[in-house]
Amino acid sequence: MKTQGAEKRRISPLFPFQYLVYLVFRAGEAIIGVLPLRACAWLGATLGHGFYLLAPQYRRLARRNLRIAFGDQYSEPEIRALIRGHFRALGRNLLCGIKLPLMPTEEVESRITFEDQEHILNALAHGKGVIGAIAHLGNWELLSQIPSLVPGARLGTLFQPLGNPILNQHVIRRRAKANVALFDRSSGFYAPLRHLREGGGVGILSDQHAGDRGLWCPFFGRLASTTNLPALFSLKTGAPIVPFGVIPNGPGRWKVVYLEPIFPPESGKRDSNEAAIEITAKVNQAIETLIRKQPEEWFWVHNRWHTPNPNFLLNRYKRGLYLPGNYAGAAPLKPFRLLVRSPNPLGDACMAVPAIRAIKAGRPDLHLTILCRENLTPIWKAVEEVDHILAVPKAASASQVAAEIRTLPGFDAAVLMPNSLSSAVECWKAKIPHIAGYAGHSRRWLMHQIIPEPNETGHAPRHHAYRYLHMAERMGASVEDVDLLPEVPQPLSSTPPDIYHLSLCPGAEYGAAKRWPIERFAEAASRISSALPACRWTVYGSPAEAEIGEQFVELYKGKGEATNLAGKTTVAELMEGLKQSHALLTNDTGTMHLAALLGVPTVSVFGSTEPTLTRAIGPNHVIMRRHVECSPCFLRDCPLDFRCMLELEPVPVAEAMLRLLPAVYGGSPEPAALVAG
Repeated sequence: MKTQGAEKRRISPLFPFQYLVYLVFRAGEAIIGVLPLRACAWLGATLGHGFYLLAPQYRRLARRNLRIAFGDQYSEPEIRALIRGHFRALGRNLLCGIKLPLMPTEEVESRITFEDQEHILNALAHGKGVIGAIAHLGNWELLSQIPSLVPGARLGTLFQPLGNPILNQHVIRRRAKANVALFDRSSGFYAPLRHLREGGGVGILSDQHAGDRGLWCPFFGRLASTTNLPALFSLKTGAPIVPFGVIPNGPGRWKVVYLEPIFPPESGKRDSNEAAIEITAKVNQAIETLIRKQPEEWFWVHNRWHTPNPNFLLNRYKRGLYLPGNYAGAAPLKPFRLLVRSPNPLGDACMAVPAIRAIKAGRPDLHLTILCRENLTPIWKAVEEVDHILAVPKAASASQVAAEIRTLPGFDAAVLMPNSLSSAVECWKAKIPHIAGYAGHSRRWLMHQIIPEPNETGHAPRHHAYRYLHMAERMGASVEDVDLLPEVPQPLSSTPPDIYHLSLCPGAEYGAAKRWPIERFAEAASRISSALPACRWTVYGSPAEAEIGEQFVELYKGKGEATNLAGKTTVAELMEGLKQSHALLTNDTGTMHLAALLGVPTVSVFGSTEPTLTRAIGPNHVIMRRHVECSPCFLRDCPLDFRCMLELEPVPVAEAMLRLLPAVYGGSPEPAALVAG
């Protein structure tokens, strides 16, 4: 039987591979050790250029990062030149970073000059230690080899252990050569805090993506998750923060640049989260200043502006979100550009509007572009949360749509509301780096974030709009705000109009099973008209429904004024017509959802479909339904006797409209007039 001690001493199954990696590193280190420093720099730059040629994914990442940081200052040729210089700097800094710990400390220090060192001396004079906010700039590994970096105080640094424990121990030995105190982040923060309280210095790399635990602060004007460790250490100990970095200063020589100290607030304000956020934002601004001195030396192949998965809308990070607009003199945020692929059906697009509102409210820097078919453009123009609309023809191929997407400034993420494979292909071909949506049809391999289907187990069925709201919630948006639903004033008027302008949509593109017989629409309209002082009807629908519209006009002849516009209006004209209407009588159609979006009251007839799932959203809507044992069937054509529609008589439908109109506009119809009709 194995003892507990034997279990603890068991060798990791990865040990052979880890030891091999260690031996390869030591062999490379031995070769570099015999080379002159200038030869290491030349060889490193050459290797870096080779990496540039062979690693297109890192070139793309560097280009994206540089466009975020300097896209408003540098041209594309200048950015490409920066990328080439950056890869050469990466290789040079790597090999020199391996060479320098092998050299005597005195020789290393002889190659260093200091700029504005009075800033670190001023910070140390307060007697509470000093925190160094370090940037991944130049040969940052060199900083652990300079004992005089913090004059008169022992330098310490936080480090993240390497995954290879054998190599990790070797690197620790190299870093500790210059009597630098090393603090393993995984061991907690008691030791570095004590080191600060004893008057020492602690260096913290402060410009990495900090994941879900970071504070969201601007970095080059764009929100980025940022470590709050320098701020927390400063607030706990009273130690000032001095941002500094190292940049080349000639062949085989470097310069350490110090910036002005960032002091914590008075002791009474050190417990506020606001103080930590403000300090962290100042650290980011200082690191920007360092990077601008030699941009090609920063670590641009790190995904600094990483898109969180799944909560990229940031609602769940609100306690750690720095909004520069709240502070005097702050520059506006650079946008996080999101492309949302609209559903294609008219009704689905309308039902997606609440989710769009939730998404837009999800982060303050969001620039929201809707990708939709051309016919839906007027709908999205009416949604004020939409910043831009990219409309494409119905017949456009995925490649053509992708080409249109690439004509716009680069997107950070895309949300696919349709389940189609083609919508995923469009965004994948456009090289959008983060594509989110439901698994859909055979498209998982094209997507970066698969949103799980809503769990309806044990719950009553929910409206289809919540399927889109669920997507927004899974991306980090808040969906509890009732204002997300279409807002309709209630009542719309205190006095009834002289003439009621009523709209009718008697068709349904889905199929005949959703259509209440046109004769019953005509009889209901006649009864409604006879109970009102004056009434005008306008019929709307698709070109395929023009004949149904003509049938209504013929059946209604002699009862009042009726105009058939079915097949004769664009979506924009339909919207204008609905806005002029006092109410809409309709089947379960896209026009019903459009009317609800515009705040127009509706009376809707349901048969083969389920109102719980697809009713008009908001107040001032009435559902008329004869629920029979076979409904809802969701079929396009009834295979039986169409009883769900035929058992619904015109009188209750007319009564529903005549109750709705005075409830919304005031007044009341004469009951006798309804009976007489």
